[in-house]
Amino acid sequence: MAHRPRAEMIAETRGKLLAAGRKAFGTIGYADASMDDFTAEAGLTRGALYHHFGGKKGLFEAVLMQIDGEMSDRMESACEAAPSRWQGLVDECTAYIQMALDPEIQRIVFQDGPAVLGDPSSWPNANSCVAMMTASVARLQEQDLIEDVDAEAAARIINGALGYASQWIANAEDPQAVSEKAVRAFNVFLEGLLKSPIDA
Repeated sequence: MAHRPRAEMIAETRGKLLAAGRKAFGTIGYADASMDDFTAEAGLTRGALYHHFGGKKGLFEAVLMQIDGEMSDRMESACEAAPSRWQGLVDECTAYIQMALDPEIQRIVFQDGPAVLGDPSSWPNANSCVAMMTASVARLQEQDLIEDVDAEAAARIINGALGYASQWIANAEDPQAVSEKAVRAFNVFLEGLLKSPIDA
């Protein structure tokens, strides 16, 4: 049997641990998940977990970043499918809010995430999220569609509102009802940036 490249073996080990961690964190939550859950599920040792992620918190952060990347892809798809750049921003933001209805995202990103990793604005992905939204706002300003406000300031306010709305949904007794309220209110808020009404 041919010797497998080290990089391939490392990637496989990390992938197994990520999958096991994601399953545990998404079903029973961070507090109740143990390192033995991850290693037994992955068929690996605690040493492998420590080596690749430094422990439970490191694995959780890696899982959250993996999910965040998938969320960004879904937002980008929603934006690209829209008939106009303005509607793209609206659909991108709506997609983010609605993802808080996904049980796995609810628990890992919006419930356990802030409790384990602290303020979301300090997470490793925060700056890239702000940069992406700043670019979206700037493009709309170039088209003279929205008010001439500081693009980064607007982006940070939009991101903050999205995050808070999503945490509200994730922790609500009736997430579906709260999601519908949040989407309607957010869209009215977002329309406040427009220079004039748009038929989207």
